[in-house]
Amino acid sequence: MESESNFSVEIAGIKMKNPIMPASGTAAYGEEISDFIDVSKLGAFVMKTTTLKPRQGNPTPRMCETDAGIINFIGLQNPGIDVVIREKIPFLLKFEVPIIVSIGGATIKEYVWLTEKINNKAELVNGIEVNISCPNTEEGGIAFGQDPEIASDVIAKVKRAASLDTVVIAKLTPNVTNIVTIARAVVLAGADAIALINTVRARAKVRGKDETSWLNGGLSGSAIKPIALKLVHEVAQAKLGVPIIGIGGISTVTDVLDFLECGADAVQIGTANFINPNVMMEVINGLKKYMEEKNYSNIEQLKKGKML
Repeated sequence: MESESNFSVEIAGIKMKNPIMPASGTAAYGEEISDFIDVSKLGAFVMKTTTLKPRQGNPTPRMCETDAGIINFIGLQNPGIDVVIREKIPFLLKFEVPIIVSIGGATIKEYVWLTEKINNKAELVNGIEVNISCPNTEEGGIAFGQDPEIASDVIAKVKRAASLDTVVIAKLTPNVTNIVTIARAVVLAGADAIALINTVRARAKVRGKDETSWLNGGLSGSAIKPIALKLVHEVAQAKLGVPIIGIGGISTVTDVLDFLECGADAVQIGTANFINPNVMMEVINGLKKYMEEKNYSNIEQLKKGKML
């Protein structure tokens, strides 16, 4: 590989040093993870989903380890968009990495209001990831992502409200019958890119010291990788004309290669960050080494080589 630039990718105009970024909610707003990794070496930074008002999230227990992943029912705990704009975005600016703000609303109007607030700092934000797929809120998130007409309406209104330079990414849920129908709807509505998948609905028994309870929430981790690969492949085969960001069970270079081979243009690493805070750096370095060994001069050449 000749230079760092050959490792770069571009997602709907967002120029990234490499195709690796954290999945929303797994690196918060960068403050804690910056103690472990050099955030500036990431392709982009996807912030934890932000709502209009602060949210305390759901009562505990709200997380549970499984044999091959984690079930969470956090409830989109966050300080609210005003704090994110005032404190969290400025913190990330010093790393000179593209910033993608994830937003979640209880109503379509809230998604629009969030977008309008972000527009006040549009010169600092590269993209908005529209979370219409998170299963850990009971205020409408699933319905938005499961119905093509509603999903289309959310994206269309966010796109109209967004700055012309702000990339709108639709984050889709796997909890649907036909992922291509939803993907096509959001692309026709103006989505510049698609991120998939979010967590898979699941249930597990939480055994505590004094009591036992059941937890319903979203499953993430290595268990969902085969599901994510299948859905990424289906959307890629539909040739909708927008970049795809793959998410789900990624923790190694092999995982990244699998997603690229299935049609992803970049990836987000999520649950693995909880196990190994340095995992994104390890994957970035490992992917560089792999490309050098195989004499791939850029990511696109790597993708074509893997698909031969």
